[in-house]
Amino acid sequence: MADYEHLLVKQDSDTVRITMNRPQRRNSLTADHLRELLDAFESAGNSDATGIVLAGEGKAFSSGHDFGDVADRDLAGVRDLLRLCTTVMRTVQEVPQVVVARVHATAWAAGCQLVASCDLAVAAESATFALPGGKGGWFCHTPAVPVARNIGRKRLMELALTGDPIDAPTAAEWGLINYAVPDAELDARVDELLARATRGSRLSKAVGKQTLYAQLDRPEADAYRIASEVMASMSQSGGAREGMASFLEKRPPEWSD
Repeated sequence: MADYEHLLVKQDSDTVRITMNRPQRRNSLTADHLRELLDAFESAGNSDATGIVLAGEGKAFSSGHDFGDVADRDLAGVRDLLRLCTTVMRTVQEVPQVVVARVHATAWAAGCQLVASCDLAVAAESATFALPGGKGGWFCHTPAVPVARNIGRKRLMELALTGDPIDAPTAAEWGLINYAVPDAELDARVDELLARATRGSRLSKAVGKQTLYAQLDRPEADAYRIASEVMASMSQSGGAREGMASFLEKRPPEWSD
């Protein structure tokens, strides 16, 4: 794994663990930090790992964009920064591995956007989530994009317009995260969910993840056209054939991928 200034990255068996490591700045997202995240996810995506865990070091998961990196930019510069941020968020969803956010403390603004962009998320019960631009001067327009696709419209409006934080149990109830767990159990529960989400054929899982994102938010007829064609094609894959054969032959499957 590459050495980074703002990240700690290691591969632990089949899992790549990417930890944001700017604790002195509450893991706020500068352009340099975002470029490192992009490189880390692209590298993990090309690895033999089956899962990725995204975490943060210090007193925050991530506090969002670093205003020190934004304030001196002109319009073109801010556009470039937001395009880079969007590329990171979309790459999290495009890599073939299952990505789980391990959330502690605060996930605010673009940090909340990161959580919403991950496939799965587990948070410590003490964690909070917010789109604080609603009570400031720079509204959380882009962080609201993936958050909107996780929670209902009225809940999004409350988060975005008030800027007030919600706690982890509320985030779980609203669908922003999968589980709010006791702080001491966070690592174990992250690994337990990842283990359940990565079992089976790797190719089937990768295509499944990418197809889910392709059909989400499309009209039902379009979603069925996409899902039906991919499902028909994948019926001919080695993983599907083995899964069906092991079921019919009443034996444990032997995955070749």
